[in-house]
Amino acid sequence: MRAAARVVAQADGPRTALTVLKGEPPLLPRRTGPNEVHFVGGAAGPLGGDELSIEIEVGPGALLVVRTVAASIALPGRGNEWSRLSINASVAGTLLWLPDPLVATARCRHLTESTVDLSGDATLVWREEVVRGRHGEPGGEARLSTTVRRDGRPFHRSDVSLEDNPAVLQHRVYASLLTTRTVDHKLPEIMPLAAGGTLVTVLGQDLTATRAITGLLVTAPQ
Repeated sequence: MRAAARVVAQADGPRTALTVLKGEPPLLPRRTGPNEVHFVGGAAGPLGGDELSIEIEVGPGALLVVRTVAASIALPGRGNEWSRLSINASVAGTLLWLPDPLVATARCRHLTESTVDLSGDATLVWREEVVRGRHGEPGGEARLSTTVRRDGRPFHRSDVSLEDNPAVLQHRVYASLLTTRTVDHKLPEIMPLAAGGTLVTVLGQDLTATRAITGLLVTAPQ
């Protein structure tokens, strides 16, 4: 399956107008609040072999919060095919990307590639969560590649592989949250970035435990 979605948010006085809001199953964006969009899954998956893409644009002065109505369940396809999700965001205002987790089921192979281009004083909160397997099953292969640039210059880059990493295998949940805010906190999971901003990375046994830490940074950037 191939599917694409596009969301464009522009400032309209003190409000945010969604000038483009379109998608295809399983990527169906729906406006759920003044500045908020939820993606609704119109089909199962992603399945091995699926090629999915999301394009986000946030104009100057606009605020957009993106969520999902449920977790994404990555399932194996025929053979050894990977499912792929490509996310490209262009941000001149404020974007909070807060989807529910990806569940990497047994034997699945999934790659999420995210690229965020910030311009000027744009602000960002970007959360990524992976649950390794459904209840009682081993996790599949999941890889996350994330690139953030500001005015064309590197701001943050990470590549995470959750297949046979010994540091990960004893944990069920991987979570990370990046914010352009500088957060002064003494927890070892919270790290200031050289280009400004803050990154928190957490491994745990459930989402409640990991979100207790990543949630410290989930506020609209100032």
